Amino acid sequence: MTDAEGVRSSEYDLVVIGAGPVGENVADRARAAGLSTAVIESELIGGECSYWACMPSKALLRPVVARADARRVPGLSGAVQGPLDADAVFAHRDYETSHWNDDGQVAWLDSIGADVYRGMGRLTGVRQVSVTAADGSEQHLTARHAVAVCTGSRAVVPALPGIADVRPWTSREATSAKEVPGRLVVVGGGVVGVEMATVWQGLGAEVTMLIRGKHLLPRMEPFAGELVAEALTEAGARILTGVSATEVRRAGHDGPVTVELDNGERLETDEILFATGRAPRTEDLGLDTVGIEPGSWLTVDDSCLVEGSDWLYAVGDVNHRALLTHQGKYQARIAGAAIAARAQDTPLMETGRWGAHAATADHAAVPQVVFTDPEAASVGLTLAEAEAAGHRVRAVDYDLASVAGSGLYAQGYRGRARMIVDLDREILLGVTFVGPGIGELLHSATVAVAGEVPIDRLWHAVPAYPTISEVWLRLLETFRGRNRR
Repeated sequence: MTDAEGVRSSEYDLVVIGAGPVGENVADRARAAGLSTAVIESELIGGECSYWACMPSKALLRPVVARADARRVPGLSGAVQGPLDADAVFAHRDYETSHWNDDGQVAWLDSIGADVYRGMGRLTGVRQVSVTAADGSEQHLTARHAVAVCTGSRAVVPALPGIADVRPWTSREATSAKEVPGRLVVVGGGVVGVEMATVWQGLGAEVTMLIRGKHLLPRMEPFAGELVAEALTEAGARILTGVSATEVRRAGHDGPVTVELDNGERLETDEILFATGRAPRTEDLGLDTVGIEPGSWLTVDDSCLVEGSDWLYAVGDVNHRALLTHQGKYQARIAGAAIAARAQDTPLMETGRWGAHAATADHAAVPQVVFTDPEAASVGLTLAEAEAAGHRVRAVDYDLASVAGSGLYAQGYRGRARMIVDLDREILLGVTFVGPGIGELLHSATVAVAGEVPIDRLWHAVPAYPTISEVWLRLLETFRGRNRR
C-alpha cells in the first residue's frame, strides 16, 4: 500500500530492527510459530559477530594459539618455531567472514520466510517503524504485536585530545586489518584487549597494553588475568597497569602515533587500539517517539520485554544483560517464544525461573571463553560475586597441571580450575578454568551450573581417562576432603 506522499506501507505481526545473529534468531522463532516477520538492517545481514567480532577474531586467534600449543609438544615443537604466514592467516579470516558479503545470510532469512528491508529502521510511534533506504526512499511498517530492537552495541572511543586525527583502531579495525603493524598499543584489559593483544603479538607486532586497573580480565577470577598476563609477557608483550592515556598525536597522515600517559611516560606506536567498552546502538532509533531516552540501554524483564511496554522488546547487547553473541541468541530464542505466546494469547506464560519465556541464564549461568593462550573460561558467579550476593560458599581450587591429561596435552602445562560451591544447597554457583585447551570443558560446567546438579550426583558423572576433564573428579575429591560426612 502507498500513501498520498508515495510512502509504501506494510503490516507484519513482528518487526525486528537489526539483523545480526540476535535479530535473525528472534525472526526464526517467530516465523516457526507462524508469525509474519520483517527484518530491517542498515549494514550487513549477520551483524557484528559475523564480520567484525566473533568469527574474524577467532579465525585470527586460532593459528596463534595452535602454534603455541604445538611448541609445547615434544617431537613437534622444533617444526613450529618460525613466524606465522600472516597473509595466509588473513586469507582464512576473510573466508570465515565470507569476504564481508552477506548473500548467504540473506538467503537464510529468505528461506524461513522473513521479509528483509535494507535501510535504517526507526520507531515513529507505538508499533510503528519507518525504514529509510540508502537512496533516501522510505517505507512504513506496522507491527500488529511486537517490535524487537536487536541493534547491538558499538565500541566506545574516549574523547582524548588528538583522537580524531589518530584514526584509532576499535575492535572492527583490529579484526579486519590487512597488515601487521610494527608496533601496537592496546588500551584496555578486557576480553577484546587480551584477545587482540594475543593476535597481533603472535603475528609479529610489538604489543604494549595500557591497563587502568591492576589486572587483566577484571570480571573473571583474579587468577585468570594473572595467568593470561604471564603468558602475554613471556610472548613479548609489555603490560603497563594503573595507567591511562591522556593525549594522542599522529605525525602526518600515516606516521607514528605518540601516546602521552598520566604517569608522565610517552610511547610511540604505529597503531593504537581502544578496547575500552561498548555503548548501545540506540541513539538514532526514534526511541523518543515512545518516551525512551535515545542512546540509552533498554531495561527489560526476563522475557526481554522493555519495562513499561507491552509491545517493545530489546534483545541482545542493547539490554546490557550479557554482551555475548551466544547469550544474545539465547535471549532471542526466549523472546521469540514469548512474542509468539503473547500474540497467540497463551493463558499461562512460563516466566518463572528457568521457564520457557524467562532468560534465567542471564542471571545464573552465563558462559564465556576467552580465546587467548592460555584460554580462560567461566560460567556463573565468581567467588567475589557469590559472597557479595550473600551466599555461603567455598571456593575449591585445583592445579590443572596435576591432571594426567594436561601433561599429555602439553609439556610444561600451566593452568588452574575453581568451582564455587553453595554450601547450603551443595550445588555449583560458578566454575572457572584457565589453561591451554580448556574452552571445550566449559559446557560441562554450564550444564552443572544451569542444571543445579547436586554435588552427590556429579560424583556419578565419570570423566574419561586420560583427559583434562578429569579435573572434575579432582575438584570433587578436594571438596570432599574438606567436607567429609
